Amino acid sequence: MHIPDAFIPIGQSAIYWLIALVFIVLALKWARNELDEEKIPLVAVLAAGIFAIQAFNLPVGMGTSGHLVGGALVAILLGSPYAAVFILTLVLLVQGVVFGDGGITTMGANIINMGVIGGFVGYYTFTGLRNAVKNTYLSAAVAAWFACFVSALAASVEMWLAGTFPLVPGLIAMGTYHAAIGIIEAVLTAGAIYLIASARPDLMKTSTGAAA
Repeated sequence: MHIPDAFIPIGQSAIYWLIALVFIVLALKWARNELDEEKIPLVAVLAAGIFAIQAFNLPVGMGTSGHLVGGALVAILLGSPYAAVFILTLVLLVQGVVFGDGGITTMGANIINMGVIGGFVGYYTFTGLRNAVKNTYLSAAVAAWFACFVSALAASVEMWLAGTFPLVPGLIAMGTYHAAIGIIEAVLTAGAIYLIASARPDLMKTSTGAAA
């Protein structure tokens, strides 16, 4: 899902960067207000974990790949979609600058797809479902799957707008792969929340509420 430099024209990339910067500023404001000594270790662990899970890429075709995202997990655990923007931006910066995974010019698009869309879709799907079904783990699993799937579709649309590949084949390829990958993300997200709720229920009270 990491879009390389050559896949999007500079003009379009600049627009995505401008949009991403708005959310980055809001994410930094969230970090200033919300991060404390209790949450910083969790942020570090989440960033390292997301970096690791995104390292496993499956070739989708047409020059792109599929992988887990992690935006929903971060947003749910830390209680804000801006937390996902904050951590995913840090992860994508290291991946792009140090390891060449994802472009520099297209990093704005990647931040939007994985941090903004992944975080906001994941968080609000989770909160809506939890209020409806009263089950934290089921809600987290569905939210993580949906966030992964929608992020992939957004990347497909961006690459179609860039003229990189046709819309329908792109949506089918990215959507099919990430519908399957999303199942893994759903299980990992629900499992991570269960483990943290079991080991540190105090953290869950400040983010997802009492686990059920």
